[in-house]
Amino acid sequence: MAPSRSNPPRQPSLSLALPAAAAAADRRPPLSALFLIDFDVKAGYTIVWKRAVPGLELDGRVEYKSLPSGLHTVRDDLIYFVHDGAHAGLSAFVNEPCEEEAARNARMIAVGILVPLSYGRLGRAWRHAENLKDMAAKLAKDRNMTEVLEKYWGANKADDGEATDAAHGADLPPSPTQDRKTHCRNRSVSDGAALLPAEHRLSPHHPAWSLAKLLDRFGPLIFPIHRAALLRRRILISCHAPVREICDFVYDISILSNIPLSVSDALPPSAPTPRLRPLFTIGVHDIPFLMEDFEASKRHDDAGGEPEDEAGSGWIACTTDSILAVKATLWDMLITMPPDHPASAKDRAWPTVECPRGSPIKATQRDLRRFNSLRSGLARLAASTPGGPGPDSPESETSAMRLSTSQSHRLVKDEPDETVDQLVEPPTWAALAYNGYMWWASAGEQLRSEEQEESSRDAALLADLAPAPHTPMSVPRPPSRSDPLADSVSSFAGRRAADANEARVELAIIAYFHRLTTQMLSLLVDVVDSADEAYPQYRDDDDDTGDDEAEALLNNAIGDRPADANAVTVDSCCVENMGLDVWSASDAAFVQDLVAAYFGRTARIEGKGVEVCGVRVC
Repeated sequence: MAPSRSNPPRQPSLSLALPAAAAAADRRPPLSALFLIDFDVKAGYTIVWKRAVPGLELDGRVEYKSLPSGLHTVRDDLIYFVHDGAHAGLSAFVNEPCEEEAARNARMIAVGILVPLSYGRLGRAWRHAENLKDMAAKLAKDRNMTEVLEKYWGANKADDGEATDAAHGADLPPSPTQDRKTHCRNRSVSDGAALLPAEHRLSPHHPAWSLAKLLDRFGPLIFPIHRAALLRRRILISCHAPVREICDFVYDISILSNIPLSVSDALPPSAPTPRLRPLFTIGVHDIPFLMEDFEASKRHDDAGGEPEDEAGSGWIACTTDSILAVKATLWDMLITMPPDHPASAKDRAWPTVECPRGSPIKATQRDLRRFNSLRSGLARLAASTPGGPGPDSPESETSAMRLSTSQSHRLVKDEPDETVDQLVEPPTWAALAYNGYMWWASAGEQLRSEEQEESSRDAALLADLAPAPHTPMSVPRPPSRSDPLADSVSSFAGRRAADANEARVELAIIAYFHRLTTQMLSLLVDVVDSADEAYPQYRDDDDDTGDDEAEALLNNAIGDRPADANAVTVDSCCVENMGLDVWSASDAAFVQDLVAAYFGRTARIEGKGVEVCGVRVC
């Protein structure tokens, strides 16, 4: 009576690049440019001092990227951006009160750099962040102190060879721009227990320190966002100043949607690029680039074949210019961040996620259960980590960590958060009917068995990263369905080990999403291979002159090849093993899009249900 089920596949080993040594973590990348931007009430933002390697243009290119709109409302900020596709940019902004009436009693300046994008999404630019902040603070008080810029440029400028060659070394998390067939990496191990030793560190300003905060801000919405990133959609985050945290989120989502090496080689050459391009901060001046990139994506879709570069391959970025959010042709998914609200606010404000034409995107019921499981696993990991002070980094200073190092429950408010219901799709009638019927038919045994299988699949994603769910230890109480988000995920990262640079929770989050990605794509690889084996297509390489009649006979030969020979069938067990919701129409559409994007095939999704004497009852 109950549908047959299959065991989920064993989780494959993943690879993460590790830093070669502690000394490498402190090595700053060479500078291709260093500049000072000042705000003039008449001329606007102008470059008043600059140094750059030969051939690198700055004027009219970096001013607006370094200083997005709305910064006049904040005291300071760090802004990440991409310059001409070859350099990563980082600027430190300071808004210093002054007595100059001509400057409207405020001096706004930014000290910025460009570094080669030879390794990673930001070229390790964050290693200059603290020095940029210090120089900006000094120059905001006295903008004639340009000798500090000269000294910094002399100490960190790129040599002639470094200006063009790839910088050596690696960082956590993995972010090399890698060829699909030749994966160059400095050092790699399994993403399991090997991630946990103390030598696996992040430098203090690394954007990945915000991974736990990302989960806390988005809740279960992180899963539909992750799925859109896997499809290489154009994802735009509309936000307000300051933008530093949102730039970190852009980096995080790009990292989480990497295609792991363990599955990348099994994909066809025409599959999307192994990573989602992070553009970080963009504005109205980037609209022509976004339109050109959209045209490139259409040309790629029409031509097919292996992509030669990342143009038109999808991206993720943030903006403070609301006009970009209005132009729905520029993006495929829009995430609108709510304004900052007091921690004591009664109702929590969540981001809104939508597609063009205002179609809202919500998490599924499965996403909510998976998010609760992930948070519980991170709580166990944090509880097993020796407590210690938080890292001496801006993450500790700016994020106003709401949790102490001795507790992992929310200090500000611990009452049930009913607002999470607005993030999740309601249960479908089909799901309610199925659950009710199976409860009646099997006295609840079938449902309990399915719940255990689901829990096992979720636990496998954190296997050997966190203690087992039933390990007896003092951990926060598991969240109930009525209190799904009572514990802040960022609190778990707040409980750092004695070594401030150790990143156990952050690495576990990366490994979790990479395993989830591997789980989805590996199952689809098996489905496609099985379909090809069941209906092999005959090809005679020596006969290039076959006519249409012969081709038609071959296509209808022995084996009853389906009319749509390119289609593959994905049954409900496969959907469940992918970690998706078998009752959700949005998840079914995602599987179809995933098969089309990565395999160039169409997919038929078989729904879940119960048949009695050949009659489907639900």
